[in-house]
Amino acid sequence: MKGKERIWAAAMTAAVIILAVLAMTMGRYHISVREILAVVFPGLMPGVEVSDTMRTVIFNVRIPRVLLSLLAGAGMAVAGAAFQALFSNPLATPDTLGVATGASFGAVLGILWGLPSMMVQGSALAMGILAVVLVYTLSYSREQSIIMVVLAGMVISALFSALVSLVKYVADPQDMLPAVTFWLMGNLSGTRRESLLLGAPLILTGIFVIWLLRWKLNAMTLPEDEAKALGIPVKQIRYAVIASAAMITASVVSMCGLIQWVGLLIPHVARMIFGNDNRSVIPASLGLGAIFMVIIDTVARCATASEIPVSILTAVIGAPVFIILLRKTGGIKL
Repeated sequence: MKGKERIWAAAMTAAVIILAVLAMTMGRYHISVREILAVVFPGLMPGVEVSDTMRTVIFNVRIPRVLLSLLAGAGMAVAGAAFQALFSNPLATPDTLGVATGASFGAVLGILWGLPSMMVQGSALAMGILAVVLVYTLSYSREQSIIMVVLAGMVISALFSALVSLVKYVADPQDMLPAVTFWLMGNLSGTRRESLLLGAPLILTGIFVIWLLRWKLNAMTLPEDEAKALGIPVKQIRYAVIASAAMITASVVSMCGLIQWVGLLIPHVARMIFGNDNRSVIPASLGLGAIFMVIIDTVARCATASEIPVSILTAVIGAPVFIILLRKTGGIKL
């Protein structure tokens, strides 16, 4: 790791820790940093009084929500960076293969049926994984090309998007439709420890696999024949990256709905800072995505009396930033 990268890594790690602690202090129930430390590390802050309400808020609400925002941001950014490298497409996102729309259909179907929150999350996760299976079933051939995979992903995404619209059409406009619509706009308000225990392992596993393969992703940007000539197992790496990104995306969507722009914007910011080497882009995307998402979620729950859906803020902030970056760099190249 170069000197510049070490400095950036240390700065991002410190920023993640500081922002996470600050995010836990903010909200309708204000808690100071000293009180948080007293609750999390008993005996560290003698003289600080801690109430049962404070413990409940920190352990059952604030910590799970901050952890989810960090995992969601890091996961979606890493998945987006991996897909952009794998498909050699700067517009590739974690939903390129229809995983997010598939998970969305599973969630809204669960909401329509009135299932408990954990079953809604499980339904979303299952449908997201099913979307990837359908993509590979449609694109399967002896010489499976990346173009066939992307085209199949577009078809599956359009199919599940239509099914989501169908669910919204048949949902009760007084009761179910508002819940479905609010969920589709993305929010982390329903985060609980139980949901994290189901989704976090998949996100962490997906990030870890992509992290290990970041060296190979540089070769995957070459034409397939050249990559094979270098001894790169193209198909195996492609399967591993797609499966990992699908696990991340399905898990994030199942826990907090559709989160737009993170997987598109953050990898490009990482490339503008560190260049196109995926050995640096993947770790940078992980840190920047976590920082971006914890800030967005904190603003979403603290800016107004009623919580703002996360995807609205990511689009409102992400689109102008993306345009500014494009104008400054004159375009983005992989």
